[in-house]
Amino acid sequence: MEKKIQPYHELIVWREAHAFTLLVYRLTDHFPTNERYGITSQLRRAAVSVETNIVEGRAKRSHLDFLRFLNISDGSLQECAVLIEISVDLSYFSEEQYTSLEAQRRKTGYLLNEFILSIRRNHSMS
Repeated sequence: MEKKIQPYHELIVWREAHAFTLLVYRLTDHFPTNERYGITSQLRRAAVSVETNIVEGRAKRSHLDFLRFLNISDGSLQECAVLIEISVDLSYFSEEQYTSLEAQRRKTGYLLNEFILSIRRNHSMS
C-alpha cells in the first residue's frame, strides 16, 4: 500500500512524535497481558495523542487553535513520562529500552516546545 505524503509529514516535530509512537508500540508489545487494558493501552493512547494533536492543530485556521492543540500534545507527552516511569518501576522496560524511549520522548518534547515558542513569537508579531 503506497502512502500519500501529507503536509504534516513536513513537520520535524510530527516526524519525531511519530517515531516516539512507533517505539512505544514496539516496546509495549511485550508488556504482561494483564496490562493490555491498563498501562499498555494508556501509554499507547497518550503517545498517539501527541502526534494526532499536532496534525489536528495544524488543520485549524487560527494560531490560537493550533497552540491549544499543541498544548494538548505536550500534556499527552507529559502523561507518557509518568506512564514510562511507572513501567520502569514495575520492571516492564529494560534499562536500554528505557534509555531509548526516554531519549525519543525528550527529543520530541524539545521540538514541540520550540515549535510552540516559534508559533507564539510569529503570532505576536502579526
